[in-house]
Amino acid sequence: MNIKVLVVDDSAFMRKVISDMIASSEDMTVVGTAKNGKEAIEMVKVLHPDVVTLDVEMPIMDGLSALKHLVAENPIPVIMLSSLTQQGAHETLKALDYGAVDFVPKPSSLLKVSAPELKDELLMKIRIASRTKVRPSSPPVPVQKPIEKPVSTVKSIVKAEQGSARFKKIIAIGTSTGGPRALQDVIPLIPEDIDASIVVVQHMPPGFTKSLAERLNALSHVHVKEAEQGDVLKAGWAYIAPGDSHLKVTKHNGQFVIELDNGERVTGHKPSVDAMMYSIADLHDPNVIGVIMTGMGADGAEGMKKLKEQNGYVIAQDEESCVVYGMPKSAVKLGAVDKVVSLSNIANEIVKAMEV
Repeated sequence: MNIKVLVVDDSAFMRKVISDMIASSEDMTVVGTAKNGKEAIEMVKVLHPDVVTLDVEMPIMDGLSALKHLVAENPIPVIMLSSLTQQGAHETLKALDYGAVDFVPKPSSLLKVSAPELKDELLMKIRIASRTKVRPSSPPVPVQKPIEKPVSTVKSIVKAEQGSARFKKIIAIGTSTGGPRALQDVIPLIPEDIDASIVVVQHMPPGFTKSLAERLNALSHVHVKEAEQGDVLKAGWAYIAPGDSHLKVTKHNGQFVIELDNGERVTGHKPSVDAMMYSIADLHDPNVIGVIMTGMGADGAEGMKKLKEQNGYVIAQDEESCVVYGMPKSAVKLGAVDKVVSLSNIANEIVKAMEV
């Protein structure tokens, strides 16, 4: 299959760099380039590309505005190119809400533009995008969180901290391509009084995971934050692994504590779902619910198997609701999964598993 790609970027230099990367691959062809969103919309109608690479920041019509038109009028896989800034991360997450399949961070300097890893990532994601189903949607509405009462004394702060660190189960979630949007169909549906703490690995680069945590926090009844070294797990809290660090769970003085590990990649990733699951399985605690969701590859499959061997309960997202049915499929093939459910039913299945 020859994948036809339309490259959209306001920079002539970046259009050339991206086009050359794509042209170097035998299974892809650049069918056209556009310098803004308005041009892109018109060219899609004429050229009928299989995939569009779309810059976020452009004059006349920006990437987000163009994306809305593209997924509404011509449901087509789109990969966003985003700057490595806080604003860039924020806009990228919006784009994933609107229907973009994935994103590639733009290099922070001209010296990194031709880096082999950037080319490999771009080509891999174009191949994945060409095989995915586009699901346009409108952004979710934030929930109304209860107002927290201020804690007035050190004694009551300590008591609250100790009490909140006691809970029934750990919920460990792993996901990749399609994950940021899929997590918005799971974590916001988890009740705030759940007697569990949640840890999440989403394959993302540094900077983007903090924006993801902030976005999920605004949408959810539970508290969501980017994990930090030494965080003590609490009931009703979710911790997102920071980009470029493994999230591991250890036990100290009867409490579960997050350890961030800057070691080598595991299963080709950092953060890695397997790395997190191995650490949790090593706790030999059966009160764990593992959830493996949409994503390319097999990260998390071996970890889920190890978790199941420790009598944990494992839920996998079904093929129909996945953007890419890779990670859940690998876990199912290993016999590591107890229940396969649609994305819309994962939160409900988690709540049911809490009763076991």
